[in-house]
Amino acid sequence: MSTYRDLTAPIGSRRATALRTVGTRERRSHLTAPRVPTVGIDIGGTKVMAGVVDADGNILERVRTETPDKSKSPKVVEDTIVELVLDLSDRHDVHAVGIGAAGWVDADRNRVLFAPHLSWRNEPLRDRISGRLSVPVLVDNDANTAAWAEWRFGAGRGEDHLVMITLGTGIGGAILQDGQVKRGKYGVAGEFGHMQVVPGGHRCPCGNRGCWEQYSSGNALVREARELAAADSPVAYGIIEHVKGQVSDITGPMITELAREGDAMCVELLQDIGQWLGVGIANLAAALDPSCFVIGGGVSAADDLLIGPARDAFKRHLTGRGYRPEARIVRAQLGPEAGMVGAADLARLVARRFRRAKRRRVERYERYERYVEARRSAREAL
Repeated sequence: MSTYRDLTAPIGSRRATALRTVGTRERRSHLTAPRVPTVGIDIGGTKVMAGVVDADGNILERVRTETPDKSKSPKVVEDTIVELVLDLSDRHDVHAVGIGAAGWVDADRNRVLFAPHLSWRNEPLRDRISGRLSVPVLVDNDANTAAWAEWRFGAGRGEDHLVMITLGTGIGGAILQDGQVKRGKYGVAGEFGHMQVVPGGHRCPCGNRGCWEQYSSGNALVREARELAAADSPVAYGIIEHVKGQVSDITGPMITELAREGDAMCVELLQDIGQWLGVGIANLAAALDPSCFVIGGGVSAADDLLIGPARDAFKRHLTGRGYRPEARIVRAQLGPEAGMVGAADLARLVARRFRRAKRRRVERYERYERYVEARRSAREAL
């Protein structure tokens, strides 16, 4: 890291101890965290995005690259992360690094227990990255970091009980209550996409059948469209013509675009996805009773084509409907940068230790310079 490459202080157990206690201090300390720039990194199945974020959630600079193939060693992904941070630190005074990983992160926020799109299996990511950089590193699940960003700067501001649902290739989620991300005993809370909603339903890559994300996600949307197109269904003629018969070229953003243009099949598919979304949200409301559901991820770009049917289905399936307050369902405001912004902001909570250590080093250096100057002046006076 160009700004700090000359620092040689060890990074180890002291920092790990500080990080383990961050979760219990989030609500109290985010208001008093140092207002310094930090780097947030969002690691997904297809891209690694890194950005320098200030204390108000503004992105000062952003860089991105493709995610290394999951068949490659974990070190390849770590090299990519380090290169992006070093690149940004050449132009910014970076005080901490936060990483939002698409996978299960343990309660200590050190190890990525499992990442479906990467080769991480019980990987000590925080310790490995912090050992190569001279600033504190924080690791969390990407849905947790996105929920934190929406609570701090986006659609969830002012909410005490918030549930984030991220609709992408699958479904991710996070729970935020009283200013704290609820990670569960083992750190893997919020895996809503693998709730079973259809016993014996579609096979899920997780190994089970009938998971929620098999009916309300980007994969589900594309699967349904391709099946109709492959069957040469008359309702699919519009999208078949759009891809010139190449069914494998059908994508989620394409379906959303055609739905906005009025394609009846694409509108209907988004309604189906939205209805399943509403069913799942009603189940979560019965279990968690939040005041607000924030819907993020790439599929949420469909906006009311998706969220409108979700609200309708939610009202139809909510337990005790008509006799209880209903949670708001809103679209996330920060878009694809939410995970990166949230990771950077959470990292700011651990930047204080680094700032104190740096200040002490600067003070020692200044005292030494004054001592050398005094000795020089004394010799010249003789």
